Amino acid sequence: MNALSTSLALFLAQWPNLHPPAASVGAERFDRLFFFLTGITLLFTTLIFATIFYFMIKYRRRSEDERPPATKQNLALELTWIVIPALICILVFFWGASLFFANARPPQGSMEILVVGKQWMWHLQHSEGPREINQLHVPVDVPVRLVMTSEDVIHDFAVPAFRIKMDVVPGRYTQEWFQATQVGTYRLFCNQFCGALHSAMDGTVEVMSPTDFAEWLRNNATSQTLIQMGQDLFARLACNTCHLPDGTGSGPALEGVFGKQVRLATGENRVIDEAFLRQSILDPASLPLPNYRPVMPTFRGQVNEEQVLQLIAYIKSLSSAERTPAP
Repeated sequence: MNALSTSLALFLAQWPNLHPPAASVGAERFDRLFFFLTGITLLFTTLIFATIFYFMIKYRRRSEDERPPATKQNLALELTWIVIPALICILVFFWGASLFFANARPPQGSMEILVVGKQWMWHLQHSEGPREINQLHVPVDVPVRLVMTSEDVIHDFAVPAFRIKMDVVPGRYTQEWFQATQVGTYRLFCNQFCGALHSAMDGTVEVMSPTDFAEWLRNNATSQTLIQMGQDLFARLACNTCHLPDGTGSGPALEGVFGKQVRLATGENRVIDEAFLRQSILDPASLPLPNYRPVMPTFRGQVNEEQVLQLIAYIKSLSSAERTPAP
């Protein structure tokens, strides 16, 4: 009895770690689906094992000469155990699909954070310029969109309290978003085994009041915003000599192109998003454009992942009224 009481006490003491607080918009919706699936699993597991043990006892063989009676078909029973599980599966599918689509579409105007995973740390950069390592400061009640990539192997950016988890893959961009609802400090983990120090690749997310976050930005202000860094790099790499605003250069004009569709020389239609811009910078020959000669050199090896994200931020700003000129 003492051992059982001790085990129960240890389990209850660890319950907050087993079930972290729901500290973001949508976290409780994910929890409801999780508990529903857990309850359905326990219910059917109990019913199946109870039925097995009941039949084992009721229809056990009592003598060597005993012969079981002939079985009869029961159409109503067969329809019941087909229809009820089918309805439950349909319910779970549409419930899960609604959560998936809501989680895949960040709200318009979300604060954007750039995330680069590297063995074994997280590099994070705000649009306003401040950089962080293994720590992220965000305001409460503001949607935050994370644009993520990796410099080496596959990582995974996960914050259990926000119920978010997304692989961070080298060579491509992934995204996830959250909107924290409670001020506090929450653990950040890498949930994909990434090497010898995988367990040490963690950090914290500091959710602050709007006033405190504004003060933090002032105290950690940099000389340039992310867009200004990208504009400066755009000029240093001489990109502005080919991509002229009037479209007369050897490369296409970039003003207003982000988010639009473009038809390649191969006939393929692509949306100009972060992934398209990254491929254009690092492997331009793979995206031939009609009416333009393939003269753009690759910048692979000349810019790192953070600089690629800076260039993308600047090109995106050319489609926005919020463009900030470089000093």
